Amino acid sequence: MRYSAVALVLVPFAWLGGCHDDDQALQLVGSVERTLIELSAAASEVIVAMPGQRGQHLQAGATVVQLDDTLARAEVARAEAAVAGAAARAAVSKRDLERVRDLHRRNIVSPDQLDHAQLEWEQARASLDEAQARLAAARKQLADRTIATPVAGVVDQLPYDVGERVPAGAVVAVILQDVQPWVRVWIPERAIARLAIGTAAEVRIDGFDRSLRGEVVDLSHEPEFTPHYALTERERVHLVYEARVLLPEAPAALRPGAPATVVIRLPPAQGAS
Repeated sequence: MRYSAVALVLVPFAWLGGCHDDDQALQLVGSVERTLIELSAAASEVIVAMPGQRGQHLQAGATVVQLDDTLARAEVARAEAAVAGAAARAAVSKRDLERVRDLHRRNIVSPDQLDHAQLEWEQARASLDEAQARLAAARKQLADRTIATPVAGVVDQLPYDVGERVPAGAVVAVILQDVQPWVRVWIPERAIARLAIGTAAEVRIDGFDRSLRGEVVDLSHEPEFTPHYALTERERVHLVYEARVLLPEAPAALRPGAPATVVIRLPPAQGAS
């Protein structure tokens, strides 16, 4: 299972009018982002069931895709038999060791015979440990045939259908996690000193008839260039800082990649009257 956050940014940085005449507002362009969880197949197997359906909301731990587990169950059965055999041999070796120790205390057997019995017991115990490790691995492989979501969310994508064989490592489902979405924007260098975590924002998203309340929750400490070329005094206007604007009241239907316009009201610049 691989975790990833899909980021579909239309433009890295754009002014929609820049700062207003009163230099009190930024208008920035970005796109909505949400955390997407990719669920992958640990082995190449045929899909036998899909309890999760596209658009269905699932709780953490719910099964999304079931792979054929016939071979995996057979491996578990074989590993369990190997453990049983190794445990029986270890029990016999332990009894033999105790018997030889008793005989050695009565000077009936030699020290070499005691050492041999001790070695037999240690080898039997090591074989049992190895068999138990193989059983644990077989059980893990069996559990991997049942692909469940680790988080609560909505089934966003199911690239395969029942009956198809999926290759090992292939993404078989994508879950849209139940977390608040955000918009990623880039703040111009000349405005970064006037922003702070918690600054309110107004977010307009295509397809919605009302604006959404936003809040700046992350500001990068490292500047970037747009475009990427050497910094000079004349080109400092291209220096930008990445920021995230959280949407705490976003509707559940809001999908990642939706274009968004973010308006951030700035406090007066220091020294301004």
